[in-house]
Amino acid sequence: MRQVLVAAILFFSAAALASPPASFNAAKRAAEQHVYYDQHQTFYCDCTFSFDEGPDLESCGYEIRKQEGRANRIEWEHVMPAYDFGRQRQCWQQGGRDNCRRTDPVFRRAEADLHNLVPAIGEVNGDRSNMRFAMVNSPVHEYGACNVAVSFEERAFQPPPHRRGDIARTYWYMRDTYGIQISRQQQQLFNAWAAQDPVDEWELERNRRIAAIQGNSNPHVSTEDFTPYSVLDNRSSSVMPGSVTEFSCDMRKTCGQMSSCDEAMFHLLQCGNGRLDGDNDGVPCESICR
Repeated sequence: MRQVLVAAILFFSAAALASPPASFNAAKRAAEQHVYYDQHQTFYCDCTFSFDEGPDLESCGYEIRKQEGRANRIEWEHVMPAYDFGRQRQCWQQGGRDNCRRTDPVFRRAEADLHNLVPAIGEVNGDRSNMRFAMVNSPVHEYGACNVAVSFEERAFQPPPHRRGDIARTYWYMRDTYGIQISRQQQQLFNAWAAQDPVDEWELERNRRIAAIQGNSNPHVSTEDFTPYSVLDNRSSSVMPGSVTEFSCDMRKTCGQMSSCDEAMFHLLQCGNGRLDGDNDGVPCESICR
């Protein structure tokens, strides 16, 4: 019976993820569990890491610049910063990021877009902030053997060569998907970076996994058609709810307020309500999901 339940939950989990995550928190959970579950290197520095224990700084020769606490944890970095895709929207002018989260569904979708999220050492994520990508001049701050450089004076961040094409293709995706303007100077830089750093196997696989989760791929990585998880599995549909759309993230619920295990799974995976899974075993509200 337990095996049948787990199979049903996993099947529903996949189907529930066949649409974009509803929030940044939900996106982080989906990225960890369904995109990077077998990946163990940080985006910029190639440090070995685990989501539970953080990065192994010695594995990549990383030297802490200033923030020891953040250097020892993994954070989800927006390759195109929220500032860049938010400031061009009216909601940002009227109250910044918090206001956009409350009032603008397009911003929420962009903030939760998995194509724009990568795992990074927290200190690097914090130092980069909303700086533009560029080839920096002195003075720069470096991080030991991690091949990145930051100029706080120029407000510029230089990524390692093997990530530059990934960054260019991510920016083009965000530009085309959300109508974000990119300066002519940045466009020229990205053209060069994409040519110097072509698509590799992990970038292709990452694109496949994200497309299967949220239903769209990055065409600058591959024009291959992808099939969402919801139709990949031909098991009986009797384990599926009538419609995932009958649920909503508008109200944050407790287990006692759930009408079914299906609704609990939706709130865990789509809405990012991790409190429903107290023992972190992937099964929420075990009083009803058992």
